Amino acid sequence: MKKLLTLLPLFLGGFFFSQRKPVQKISYPVEFKKISDEILLNSNSYENLRELTKQVGPRFSATTGYEKAVVWAEKKLKEAGAENIWKQEVVVPVWERGRESLQIKTSGGKWQSLKMLSLGSSEGTGGKDLEGEILLVKSIQEFNTLMSKDVKGKIVFFNYPFDQSIVNTADAYMLAGKYRWSTPSLVGKRGAKAVITRSLTSAFDDVPHTGSMYYDQDDKNRVPAISISAKAADELEKSLGKQKVFAKINTTSGTKGEMINHNVFGEIPGNKDKSVIVIGAHLDSWDISEGAHDNGAGVVQCLEVLRAFRKLNIENNHTIRVVLYANEENGVQGGETYAAQAKKKGEKHIFAIESDAGGFSPRGISLDMIPQRRRLVFAWKDYFLPYGVYDFDQTYAGQDILPLKKLDVPLAELVPDMQRYFDIHHTSEDTFEKVNRRELMLGAVTIAQIVYMIDKNW
Repeated sequence: MKKLLTLLPLFLGGFFFSQRKPVQKISYPVEFKKISDEILLNSNSYENLRELTKQVGPRFSATTGYEKAVVWAEKKLKEAGAENIWKQEVVVPVWERGRESLQIKTSGGKWQSLKMLSLGSSEGTGGKDLEGEILLVKSIQEFNTLMSKDVKGKIVFFNYPFDQSIVNTADAYMLAGKYRWSTPSLVGKRGAKAVITRSLTSAFDDVPHTGSMYYDQDDKNRVPAISISAKAADELEKSLGKQKVFAKINTTSGTKGEMINHNVFGEIPGNKDKSVIVIGAHLDSWDISEGAHDNGAGVVQCLEVLRAFRKLNIENNHTIRVVLYANEENGVQGGETYAAQAKKKGEKHIFAIESDAGGFSPRGISLDMIPQRRRLVFAWKDYFLPYGVYDFDQTYAGQDILPLKKLDVPLAELVPDMQRYFDIHHTSEDTFEKVNRRELMLGAVTIAQIVYMIDKNW
């Protein structure tokens, strides 16, 4: 009897253990296909993009267009199934483009108008004509060899083109980017009147590109900074090789204080814990653009990931939060504010991915994280190959989520095929019609798949 009583608990334990529901092993290829089918068959991301670009339109920071976009985003997050929707105040600069013009002429010639765009954050000429002789410089290295007397009083023209031999256009953009970002202060400190830069583009058309620039804090001579098209730049260089050329710039651009904009959030709370996975894109666009690829595509892809998770009844372990950032184009204050508040609140973030490289076909996922984490993601590569996603070697993550790196958050960015991206980037040509519906949806598929893997395995 005593022996029976001793064995009874073991028997009962074995009985009850045998009645427990066995843990089901996840078939990731099957789950990937479910996600892909749901988005490719039922997505409304393309129509959302049409609304954002055609009904809301340009949505530059500190404008009524941006506030209209915020209202639109809150509505769309609700439609996607977000449980918690809220806004976060962000202090942004009030920069206005105003009127702008550029004319050039040769000695004894007549003034001829040239297409141009002021660079974001550039000071203007106060609505007065600023005239000067154009000084051609091919590189910053060449500029540094010039005497101050050669620069003073001139309008410096940097004609530094995209390196067409670089296959990854993002690398070519970063290489040429310093001619837009830093040359205004560089020439101003040497006594120049203004700077003209070649647009950061792989194209050879007559479409000027805008983009952000900055002045050094100690820069007392904040000169106007403008951009001309690649075609105009090459023609201007040819003219300068034969004779002197003069420019007349007239702009009313300038920064006029600050105001409040908002980041917009929507999330699905986690079932296991409250640690956060961020899916991010910036809501703003340049003032001269519908911002379809930059970054309307990223915005609607983030919304689509949330909708697909809801529709498929995926029980996410961690909180999945869509963050639509303010002010990426001319300050990144939305990203900085979000990271600062996350730190202040003590929120734990386990992963952040951004879509800000256009709505073209997905080719990879860039990973900015420690080697151990990278190896985990590399182990999943075969699951992505059937969807044309193979590149996991890049290490750059988007501007808006980059401040989270200071909190040791693993970062990633969707890598689309970017061969055409910089043809239209930061131009009036970045329109809804330039986005392909299927390519846009496939980008959302890739983001949803990687978020699914992170949620189930980290």
